[in-house]
Amino acid sequence: MKEFAENGYEQASTNKIIQNAGIGKGTLFHYFNNKKDLYEYLVDYALNITNTEYLQHIDIDESDFIERLKQIARIKAEFHDNNPDVRNFIGTVVLNDDVTLPDDLETRLSNFQKTGHALLYEKIDKSLFRDDIDVEKAFQIIRWAIEGYQNELLQQFQGEKIAHIDLQPYWDEFYEYLDVLNTTFYKEDQT
Repeated sequence: MKEFAENGYEQASTNKIIQNAGIGKGTLFHYFNNKKDLYEYLVDYALNITNTEYLQHIDIDESDFIERLKQIARIKAEFHDNNPDVRNFIGTVVLNDDVTLPDDLETRLSNFQKTGHALLYEKIDKSLFRDDIDVEKAFQIIRWAIEGYQNELLQQFQGEKIAHIDLQPYWDEFYEYLDVLNTTFYKEDQT
């Protein structure tokens, strides 16, 4: 994962992979027919570990929407700290389209992203929002804001080596945006 994350699929070297793993080329190709098979296996692995160590840790019993967003950000940061190669690799998979994945992996990747979005809204206490706010429209505005922020970051990071980006300033900025959303959409006594 580290080699693919740092160099992209095309530039990734199986020679460096076997050297870093301390195995022979024959061993690698005993388990994988080619570099693409290895890459697809790693996408599958990264999706599995991200699901079990990130998505499944989101507490949908936290009914405060802003607090859930903060919780998700904390879980994501912890996951990224504990699994930097997985984070960097899956980030590279999402950011770069130089490899066509099989339909089943494309579907899993898409479903993974949809599940993450769905976990934002399940069991949310809408009474925390100001009475003069249409909560569904507030959700939509917040979703657009988050997607816009993510898209801005994706454009900024396009072509970058994810492994070399310090994400902490972006997490800090994200928390500041959440505080603005709290002030904007919640009743005063909820801040």
